[in-house]
Amino acid sequence: MRQFRLVCIICFLSMLFFSAIALAHFGAVIPSDDIITQEDSKTITVEVKFLHPLEMDYMEMEKPKHFGVMIAGKAEDLTGLLQNTTGKGPDQPQSFTFWKASHAIKKPGDYTFFVEPMPYWEPAEDKFIIHYTKVCVNALGLESGWDQPVGLETEIIPMTRPYGLWTGNLFTGQVLLNKKPVPDAEIEVEYLNESPGNAEIVQAPSDPYITQVVKADKNGVFSYAMPRAGWWGFAALSESPRKIKKDGTDKEIEIGAVYWVKTIDMK
Repeated sequence: MRQFRLVCIICFLSMLFFSAIALAHFGAVIPSDDIITQEDSKTITVEVKFLHPLEMDYMEMEKPKHFGVMIAGKAEDLTGLLQNTTGKGPDQPQSFTFWKASHAIKKPGDYTFFVEPMPYWEPAEDKFIIHYTKVCVNALGLESGWDQPVGLETEIIPMTRPYGLWTGNLFTGQVLLNKKPVPDAEIEVEYLNESPGNAEIVQAPSDPYITQVVKADKNGVFSYAMPRAGWWGFAALSESPRKIKKDGTDKEIEIGAVYWVKTIDMK
């Protein structure tokens, strides 16, 4: 009987462990809106987070190594504008640090905000995680620049215009690693459950519904149709050839190319 109880405890703990590591991490760069019109305020607020989007579980985030915006092919460093704040999911007992910045929109065009975070140590996976994350905001009617690469170590290049999207639209992107396409890349897709305007929180009936998974073709191109209004994150994961030492031991680095898009319902 004691052996049976021990086996049950081990099985239960194993389920908890594997459930924990199955949760997909996402870097997030979420602007206050994806389209700025003439009538809108010309200042936009951007939140930079590291979390499990559907579960609304935050992870502690150090100040990013680099935060910036690219407009008309030129990158501007905005790291100095970041201010720390805190947040937590509904089931989290404590708050975690994330970052916010406000940026003035000075001219029309596509503003691609991007972040290179500090490496995040994930003990459950015995590796570091670095998610290079992007989002595009269109300003004042000029649609130019949304498909230009920033030049990050890994990134998703949108092949669908990444704003003005209806619910159900197909988003297509290309995964790049060191500026080259990634054949057969695996892309994780999650819905941001704390998207503004949500009438109801999405409850996943089982774990496979939390993170959707699609494969890219030989040119690193993938597509996904978004079934709900709100913010959607796409994360293509690769293994970096670099290592980071942890307690004197070289550890692997998971690098992610993450892109966020917003959809709204057609009325």
